[in-house]
Amino acid sequence: MSALQRIFGRDMKFYDLLETSAAAAKQSADILADALPKLIEASTNDALADLALARRKHKRIAQETTEALCKNFVTPLEREDIEALSTALYKISKNVEKIGERLIIRPIGANPQEISRQIGMLGQATEVVAKMVNELRSKSHGEAIRDDYERLQGIEGDADKLMNQLLRELYHGTGDARLVVYWKDLFELTEKGIDRCRDAGYVVFHVALKYS
Repeated sequence: MSALQRIFGRDMKFYDLLETSAAAAKQSADILADALPKLIEASTNDALADLALARRKHKRIAQETTEALCKNFVTPLEREDIEALSTALYKISKNVEKIGERLIIRPIGANPQEISRQIGMLGQATEVVAKMVNELRSKSHGEAIRDDYERLQGIEGDADKLMNQLLRELYHGTGDARLVVYWKDLFELTEKGIDRCRDAGYVVFHVALKYS
């Protein structure tokens, strides 16, 4: 790297930070998916202890990105886009941690596997987002990112249909009122996590349109 590149920040540090941030979002979703079977056998915080740690690590990455933006005059992407994407990615991990917190305080009789299909879609969405972020380095990323964004929209659309199905089954059932309230809240919170992935994907897609 030349001295001029170091001075003006034309190195790959911002791509590295964004890719690490996207990987952290995906890791949070993976931790949550792995924890579901454990929660059936135990209601302690131990099953989801790694979620809080993953979220704190992700927060440090987001802070490092903000600090790097303050220290570099020139960046490979527009500063507003880097900040927007970093924020959108961190919100995914934050939302996933909230899902875990709700699972910990679930009422008696609530089986965590009820949201396994939604968690699976959340995992798919984070995987697509990570792929999209990794593609930003390439100058010919336009078509690939467009295809991935369409796939991400498809996942989000399927997740909407699934939530409506889950709510229909919930409202037409004869379960305890506490369980109805609990599951409604959790279904919507998990759907919001998938929406967070869509939001991050839109930022990547928007950037790709600018630079393609």
